[in-house]
Amino acid sequence: MVVGVVGLGLIGGSAAKAFKLAGHVVYAFDINTPILEYARLEGVVDKVLATDNVKECNLLLLTATPQAVAGYLRDNAGHFSSGTMVVDFCGTKRNVCELGFLLAAKYGFTFVGGHPMAGLQFSGYKYSKATLFNGASFIIVPPVHDDIALLDTVKQSLAPLGFKKFVVTTADFHDRMIAYTSQMCHVVSNAFIKSPSAKFHRGYSAGSFRDFTRVSRLNENMWTELFLENKSHLLNELDLLINSLHEYRDAIAANDAETLCRLLRDGRVAKEDSEK
Repeated sequence: MVVGVVGLGLIGGSAAKAFKLAGHVVYAFDINTPILEYARLEGVVDKVLATDNVKECNLLLLTATPQAVAGYLRDNAGHFSSGTMVVDFCGTKRNVCELGFLLAAKYGFTFVGGHPMAGLQFSGYKYSKATLFNGASFIIVPPVHDDIALLDTVKQSLAPLGFKKFVVTTADFHDRMIAYTSQMCHVVSNAFIKSPSAKFHRGYSAGSFRDFTRVSRLNENMWTELFLENKSHLLNELDLLINSLHEYRDAIAANDAETLCRLLRDGRVAKEDSEK
């Protein structure tokens, strides 16, 4: 299989390494020419992906940011083969899937939205690894939800990445859930670490501090784009959290042990219910 990868960051680099390790031919493109050349010298990339060879790809993975992926689709969709399956790995789905489905219908290729639930607090090709996706789940946003053959083809095509579970959903529900499970974690962690107390945490912190602040180390350019792409859902989650925090603050300020205990109990129960 010839696999094309657009974007050789953490996600794209890991995908390229996994497919190469599995014996497939890898074409890749990245705007960072030194990174692309390094991947070629390393033996991960066989050819530079270009308009004159993209039609050779059986599978094309778009692993850049949503705006970059949208630009790539607009510029290159007319060069794709009708036999190419195009899968985006963007962190938000509504805008990119709307465009991808539209262009796929126009030019005759297959487009499927996707999102690997894997990553690190570090970004860039140098942190990529072939095993990054092993055991992770992969979210699929297909053009239609009753095409079992298409879903099976997606799963088989992505098999070298080692995903354990596939979840099929709509673009809107994906973005709503990602606002809560991923984007909110990054916002809150990034805000939390700005306390002056953070400079003196050594010797006073343990696992909870380490786990909570891990994703505060983020790529601000990428996450700014993702947050604004998903503005409506993210604002809703932020409003819910801010209102909830006010309840805790008010109870503590008023020495209201009964209310505070109830709030803490409700949170514990909510966590237990989420794990059932």
